[in-house]
Amino acid sequence: MTKPLVAVVVGPTASGKTALAVEIAKAFDGEVVSADSMQIYKGMDIATAKPTQDEMQGIPHHLISIIGADEVFSVNHFKLEATKAIDGILSKGKLPVVAGGTGFYIDTLVNNTEFLDYEKNEIRERLLKRLANEGAEALHKELSGLDPETAERIHLNDEKRIIRALEVYYSTGKTISEQCRLSHLKESKYRFCIIGINALDRQILYDRINSRVEKMLEEGLLKEAKDFFESSVSATAKQAIGYKELKPYFDGITNLEEAVEKLKMETRRYAKRQLTWFRKRDNINWIYIDTKSKEEIISEALDIVRSFK
Repeated sequence: MTKPLVAVVVGPTASGKTALAVEIAKAFDGEVVSADSMQIYKGMDIATAKPTQDEMQGIPHHLISIIGADEVFSVNHFKLEATKAIDGILSKGKLPVVAGGTGFYIDTLVNNTEFLDYEKNEIRERLLKRLANEGAEALHKELSGLDPETAERIHLNDEKRIIRALEVYYSTGKTISEQCRLSHLKESKYRFCIIGINALDRQILYDRINSRVEKMLEEGLLKEAKDFFESSVSATAKQAIGYKELKPYFDGITNLEEAVEKLKMETRRYAKRQLTWFRKRDNINWIYIDTKSKEEIISEALDIVRSFK
């Protein structure tokens, strides 16, 4: 029996993922499932570039604005909710179109990764206390002795991933490297057609990012960011680009122009990290937005999906 098809659109921020996903959904009677780790939060609309009703063009979108900014949402939660959404779309005879730039979310879904989910527990609390007292370098050294393969991939200052790797080991007796290998033993129940959008000329992408930031400001980003800092938010939500870069302005440390330039720079850096992640995957069909017209991009994407049907 042929596995059901799921289309996936990936790429860096401001590349046009959402618009292309909508066009694919329109052409194949589909619905969109967001794979963006920040668009899941309610109220975080402008900074995360959530699609407007006009941009959705009547196509149902899933996993957008589903939890409060003070709630915890892990990659395991994403996989569970995304699978529910995909199965629901397939049950209606429609095509699921996953769209997003959070590479970890995409990989977890496509590879059917099964991680044990560790919410707050005694081991994590103990490690966090040690982090505060001993510092990240000491814990990284400890990780190097327990799981050198993982330690080599994690920067000395990446506190979150160091804690996570040690937590996995002390909770299960297995290294996170071994957990990753075991997690990929079970095949996905779906077939995936993955389309990536990028620009051969990086400046084209950077110009789009700069324009998007200016548009966000026009749409009320400053007020949204101010409200964000005055509310209770989770540690994950605090990582959203678009807010933390503006905080020095609200605190009177810098002026608005400097804060906006910082926001543009950090968004460009984020796009580079996204591209680095996706370029390591060999199952992506790339389309370059600076070599084709909008109509040609859509036509090529639709042809790619048809080739999988």
